[in-house]
Amino acid sequence: MQTILVVEDDFYQRMILRMLLEKEGYGVLEAANGKEGLEKIEQHPDIGVVITDLIMPEMDGFEFIETLRRQELIYTYIIVLTSLDNRESLLKVLSLGADDYLYKPILPQELLLRVKEAQKIQRLTSNEALIVSMAKLAEYRSVETGYHIERVEAFCRVIAKELAHKKANFISIVEAEHIAKLSVLHDLGKVTVPDQILHKPGKLSKEEFEIMKSHTTNGGKIIEDILKKQNQPYLKLLYDIVMFHHEKYNGQGYPLGLKGEEIPLSARIVAIADVYDAVTSKRCYKDAISHEKAKEIIIKERGEHFDPDIVDCFLAKEKEIIQIKEKLQDEV
Repeated sequence: MQTILVVEDDFYQRMILRMLLEKEGYGVLEAANGKEGLEKIEQHPDIGVVITDLIMPEMDGFEFIETLRRQELIYTYIIVLTSLDNRESLLKVLSLGADDYLYKPILPQELLLRVKEAQKIQRLTSNEALIVSMAKLAEYRSVETGYHIERVEAFCRVIAKELAHKKANFISIVEAEHIAKLSVLHDLGKVTVPDQILHKPGKLSKEEFEIMKSHTTNGGKIIEDILKKQNQPYLKLLYDIVMFHHEKYNGQGYPLGLKGEEIPLSARIVAIADVYDAVTSKRCYKDAISHEKAKEIIIKERGEHFDPDIVDCFLAKEKEIIQIKEKLQDEV
């Protein structure tokens, strides 16, 4: 079980929280103020969740959170306990880096639910670090260098969140964020493609293109093998992205020739982000085209290569797409 740090100046409140958490099997450390809290975190790097009061002597919760966020190397989930009910204090503590808050008096069941949610998010954060590392490994061997995966992630985030606003019954904001974060691994399977094909400056032969296409199924197999050992929802979402981001809405894509909504929504979102970045970026085998020309291609492929609803979201967020492209330009 994870270690939880309780930062609270009231001894009886600390004792109650400690008993409650230890009863559920958590390891608990205590601190009477923010200064002691920082010392405990330095001494115990296994602390993953902090439950802290705001009004404390010597160092209050505001300064504690601000200092912790500035110093920490590993992300700590922070739950604030407060009797303050004014909006300004809550906005301030959230802007300083708190993740969640609860009003006093604390309901035991609510606190335990928040702690469990904190653990889920921490696991996802750990997974994200692994995901980014794996993505960089794939990218090092690919011709798609520079900020390709960062741009695809940002494009996916903008498009997916617009879709969540327009069609909340299709996708939530949380799901949109997960798709964006996992999109960085869409080309994981390229680690299995020979360098002479990945880096070929000219057009691929038919045989070479078949080998290149195998990056979808090979990547899918890598994730599938992990899924067998660790059946996590994010891995299924990742599998869909890696396996199906080259499918086309009209059924003419690969590897399975899926059509329309047979293609997982996550893969349909990544498809448009990946293609847009590919055509507007310079590669060893081609020059970049302008945003306007790329936009024309995407509009032409509405209902053919791309999901019409997702094309509409792309167009609705055109300004943000251009800003991302300009901000994350590759070095020439």
